[in-house]
Amino acid sequence: MNSMQLAYSFSSRTIARTATKTNGLLSLASRSTRHNQFFQTNALSSSSYDVIVIGGGHAGSEAATAAARTGARTLLVTQNKSTLGELSCNPSIGGIGKGHLVREIDALNGVMGEVADASGIHFRMLNRRKGPAVRGPRAQMDRDLYKDNMQHLLLNTEDNGMENLEIMEASADDLLLDEGEGIESLAPMADPADVNGGEEMEGGGEDGERVRLEKAKALSSAKANVSNRRARIRGVVAIDTKTKERIEIEATTVVLTTGTFLRGVLMIGHDRYSGGRHLRDSEEVEPPSVGLALTLERFGFPLGRLKTGTPARLDGRTIDWDACNIQPSERPAQPFSHIRQSRGEEPPLAAVGRLIDCYQTATNEETHKLVMEYAHLLPQYDGMDGKGNGPRYCPSIYKKVERFAERKSHNSFLEPEGLNTDIVYPNGMSGPYPEEIQLKIFQSMKGLEKAEIVRPGYDVEYDFVNPQALTHTLEAKSIAGLYLAGQICGTTGYEEAGAQGIIAGANAGRAAGAAYRGEKAPVPFVLGRDEAYIGVLIDDLVTKGTTEPYRMFTSRAEYRISLRQDNADLRLTKKGAEYGLVTDPERLAAVDMRQSLISENVDRLRNFKLFVTDWADRGSNDLMGGASAYKPGRQGQKKSADEVLGMPNVSLKMVEQIMADVFDEEQKEKQSTADGESSSESDSGAKMNPTPTSVYDTVEASIKYKSYVVRQEKDIESWRRAQGAKIPPSIIYEHALMPTFSKEEIEKLDQFRPSTFAEASQISGITPQSLVYLYHHVMRLNKESNKKKREEIAAV
Repeated sequence: MNSMQLAYSFSSRTIARTATKTNGLLSLASRSTRHNQFFQTNALSSSSYDVIVIGGGHAGSEAATAAARTGARTLLVTQNKSTLGELSCNPSIGGIGKGHLVREIDALNGVMGEVADASGIHFRMLNRRKGPAVRGPRAQMDRDLYKDNMQHLLLNTEDNGMENLEIMEASADDLLLDEGEGIESLAPMADPADVNGGEEMEGGGEDGERVRLEKAKALSSAKANVSNRRARIRGVVAIDTKTKERIEIEATTVVLTTGTFLRGVLMIGHDRYSGGRHLRDSEEVEPPSVGLALTLERFGFPLGRLKTGTPARLDGRTIDWDACNIQPSERPAQPFSHIRQSRGEEPPLAAVGRLIDCYQTATNEETHKLVMEYAHLLPQYDGMDGKGNGPRYCPSIYKKVERFAERKSHNSFLEPEGLNTDIVYPNGMSGPYPEEIQLKIFQSMKGLEKAEIVRPGYDVEYDFVNPQALTHTLEAKSIAGLYLAGQICGTTGYEEAGAQGIIAGANAGRAAGAAYRGEKAPVPFVLGRDEAYIGVLIDDLVTKGTTEPYRMFTSRAEYRISLRQDNADLRLTKKGAEYGLVTDPERLAAVDMRQSLISENVDRLRNFKLFVTDWADRGSNDLMGGASAYKPGRQGQKKSADEVLGMPNVSLKMVEQIMADVFDEEQKEKQSTADGESSSESDSGAKMNPTPTSVYDTVEASIKYKSYVVRQEKDIESWRRAQGAKIPPSIIYEHALMPTFSKEEIEKLDQFRPSTFAEASQISGITPQSLVYLYHHVMRLNKESNKKKREEIAAV
């Protein structure tokens, strides 16, 4: 019996599932009893709030908890409490770029990382073989546990210090608005341009002033936005889920996190029916939101249509696991939670050995033949002339085969949806064909010849708002007090949604709370591109907009060397505390402890020195350049441990092993020369401890990337100076000439053909490093052209 079969066998036995708490979360518990207790609480106790959050998905959960943490009286409106925290598609959290967002959300005291840790059953660090800047933590979730743990956190608000958060089961039907051109907000923010000396922004000094002014410019003047306003928020019109009663609820701010529900249409084959999504393991659908879409349309919001899809779910008992490639979880498993990391703890299920294996299979030529043969049975969409406007970087199997016709196979990862279920998620295989065609496609793949479908895959097409209609606080420019977050802003993914939710909720809560208390308007909570991937995400959205579902990648960040997943707490937690998001003493203490440990270990590396030849003798052949260490003139040179660590192919572990060996030799020498036995005994136990695991990655990366950070700043500065430079109209955009560019970048540059670098920088999907590459490419072309002209003149 293989490990997967063993997991299924184990999960089918009677398991005592007791309510064991981990940081306030229930990692294993009896759901039915707990849900009945939850639904008797959090009844609507007021008709007036500071913040109303519409939607209980990942953006809504972060927005509601962030607003509540700022002290705002917050109401979360959801159609069904039992779907709070649902993982509607892929049962995983994190990934490349996405893992950075989760770590940043956690650094700001968000809930996604903590819930993911408590629910994770398979952990991996993606891109581990590459540099620290692009490594991304990813974890497979137990879907039931994730939903249970999120509901426990949201519905037991007194236990979690959020007594001011209430939850109501209702459908938001419309917005209550006061209309008028240039109307004043009921919950204003301070104009960043009027904030003196970088107060509450970046501190003092020239750098702080520069960043403050850049942010003020990016936010645009609050006074200028007044001219764009046509209304202000006064509340929400909701329809009670049970009684169907129409209720008007007053609030000074509203956060819309409608996900795929805004005029959502579900599709399987040529069947179309209204809905935001299917209830899990059910043909029943959750109704779409139409009234809100009509209101946004009436106020001139730029609406478009996007689509996304979820694959069929398979019965794990019908899969030949031995025919697939095993993908085990990493041990020790790295948590998303910075607090858990500072304690040196693994995620709870990893700590007790309750992890599972995932498996890998792949499509083949027969699969691709079926995919194309039945393409005429795919849905007809509203967007893109019937083709649908779906995620470029999470495409359907049809899009993969169509775009990459030369490829003979595409990987699919088989991911169990939990410890106590046989349902398996086939990652990478979405395709809303009729169910019988989906089955044919799956059964053409290795290991799936006898697979059975538990539930067919489907697509959903929905409205989104071009995020250029928002400011950097995610407040709408035309309706004061209205904030948007998540898929309504054109993004795809739980992590992108949660990142927007925490910013929208924080700003809505700070503004509305201050207005309720009669305090002065607060400074907006905005993260810069140099501070966080969250800042990159929001800046990309509100300045460039998006024409297709936006997904975060590390390549989108020009400061990615500094914005690593290992230092998110060092970058953001204290700023979160300044803005009222972080109040947990343990979290703040953990940051101080990590900063102290990092300084201590970096200083130790700087102060430890050996002769170059000693480093070479003690290390591998690659250390110190091998034989080059013995060249004349180098024998008398010394290098510190941090200088050696900064060299290629040298790890912190290698350097510290040499340091430990030298320390042991020195101790033995001391013991051998000691006169008294007591002296010998007192020194015999001394040893050099390695850098603790809680700061290992940060210490190593901060030293190895030191020179790259300097170069990064130079590249960015040269790019800033090049904004007005011209791009030759005859330039050819081909992958052969620009090998580092993605297919998306080549397509968009060739389509829009920008005349200046400033125009190129406004194209969604063009990454900062590609702009720098393009700049150097154009400069090289110009030099070659000038040289040719000079030669022609000389020849005459």
